Amino acid sequence: MSVLVFIEHTEGHVKKASHETMTYAAQLAQQLGTAAEGLVIGQPQEDLPALGKYGVKKIHHVVNDTLSQFDAQVYASVIAQAAEKAGADVVIFSNNAAGKSLAPRVAVRLRAGLVSGAVALPQTEGGKFVVKKAVFSGKAFAEVSITTPKKVISLNVNAFTVQETGDMAEVTQLQVDVPASKVKVTNTTKTSGAVALTEAETVVSAGRGLKGPENWKMVEDLAELLGAGLACSRPVADAHWRPHNEHVGQTGVAIAPNLYIAIGISGAIQHLAGVNRSKTIVVINKDAEAPFFKAADYGIVGDAFEVVPKM
Repeated sequence: MSVLVFIEHTEGHVKKASHETMTYAAQLAQQLGTAAEGLVIGQPQEDLPALGKYGVKKIHHVVNDTLSQFDAQVYASVIAQAAEKAGADVVIFSNNAAGKSLAPRVAVRLRAGLVSGAVALPQTEGGKFVVKKAVFSGKAFAEVSITTPKKVISLNVNAFTVQETGDMAEVTQLQVDVPASKVKVTNTTKTSGAVALTEAETVVSAGRGLKGPENWKMVEDLAELLGAGLACSRPVADAHWRPHNEHVGQTGVAIAPNLYIAIGISGAIQHLAGVNRSKTIVVINKDAEAPFFKAADYGIVGDAFEVVPKM
């Protein structure tokens, strides 16, 4: 019996979200009196044994040239095989784009109960396994009991604090059957920006209050000073002031940074649904009645063209 965590990497580097899931898996394994193990598919640049500092005792490494391109069906098959070979009863993913496509597929293959969007460690007293998760776009929480022998959990990004509590991990090469991919990738376009929104600790976002794309320089300057990701509201993306990959909200990218600064955004419910998991929200708007102030931890009533340069 063990807890297996899928360790995701991109451009050679393990994602911050995977640091969170490794910490989560290590603490869950401690609760269950077992060990946390990791699974890495492909060849990241990072030193795999050093990932043990996040609490994983062993890392199963799968290397195959056909796995260089992400294919959810193929990856799910590989992960399910790895879970069976490792004797894992619990498999952990991050609830990001990759995790949302992998967790359900792996759950089907393992005949496992699935909870997506977990925000806390399961309650395991008395033989129960109850997972707290966010529901209704983060407006409420539900406690879900998993009763199947195998369990799959995807953890919300930025819902769990990263801790370095372990030492070096043992790395073993794992041999699995890799099915042929049914997907052919003809072109890949990478989004621009220094900080990926889903990985950003701080996000600076702006809306129609900026009046036009020519005024975005001050927002970019603030984001650069803070080392923050740059985002926008849907009307801004629809007007082609900013690229659509920067659109955050219910129909865009859902984020959960430690700090979210909203400039000139009224705070429609669709926008709030994508950002309400932010730890701290700061709203800057000259309209004191803007709905966003009700969700804000800090609010500044003032003209963005005066407030942002001072910030």
